[in-house]
Amino acid sequence: MSAESIQFFNRHTGQVETEVVYGEGFLRWTYTNLLGRLALHAVAKRAFFSRWYGWGGERPASRAKIQPFIRQYRTDVGELADDPGSFRCFNDFFIRRLKSAARPIDDAPGAVVFPADGRHLGFQNVAEVGGVFVKGQRFDVAELVGDPALAAAYRGGALVLSRLCPVDYHRFHFPAAGTASAPRLINGPLFSVNPVALRQRLAYLWENKRSITRLETAQLGTVLLIEVGATCVGSIRQSYTPGTKVARGAEKGWFEFGGSSTITLFEPGRVRLAEDLVGNSRQCRELYARMGSRMAVEA
Repeated sequence: MSAESIQFFNRHTGQVETEVVYGEGFLRWTYTNLLGRLALHAVAKRAFFSRWYGWGGERPASRAKIQPFIRQYRTDVGELADDPGSFRCFNDFFIRRLKSAARPIDDAPGAVVFPADGRHLGFQNVAEVGGVFVKGQRFDVAELVGDPALAAAYRGGALVLSRLCPVDYHRFHFPAAGTASAPRLINGPLFSVNPVALRQRLAYLWENKRSITRLETAQLGTVLLIEVGATCVGSIRQSYTPGTKVARGAEKGWFEFGGSSTITLFEPGRVRLAEDLVGNSRQCRELYARMGSRMAVEA
């Protein structure tokens, strides 16, 4: 990924594409300019800034932003479960539901699916993660999960980082069937998780506010599902019932306004990640794929 643009491989078109970054000017100024970095630490990373931004999106007047957003970012309104004119505010549009047919779930035996629409990086061994943004950075699983003993069980395991842009469908789902624990919240600041920011500091992924769920499965062991908050993400909302069995592809929750990430972490030897996911990640390039398409198979 060059410093000038963010490129990804689109699984569904078979093409390398350039990301249209929502708020790109502000993002680059904040993370690459000295004055911008001062503003980042004084204001942008703090929860009150995201709450203020989210408050604006809750106001009825924000409905006026919906149609321009649809036009600029070519939102496929045919996928929406609700008519665009029915949303009372921009935030309601942002957390829109889709028709079930819009995101078919791979039902092949042993398939593990992407938990969200987005740009994904996948690593068969979590130790490989650091070099994708800046060589020499190390991915700290113990800090990510806030528990060194738990982290030890995932040493050498596979990891998938799924980055949701503001233009994406913002609900996240279960990648496999199982029984889901109650989420554990770890509070933190709200840095951006865009590659522009992660090139500066990969640690934003485990410093940010995040929610961790254990998914107990029959074939994959315990899969860790981690939602990472980011700048202008008002909240991480969970919609499932803890302690109950969930189906592959079932809705888990949603992010309120902003770009966000999910991280899926597997015990060693449990899965084999999709070849296009691993291949593009080796080239330091994200793979765009939709929720429900294949992320991995049981090993």
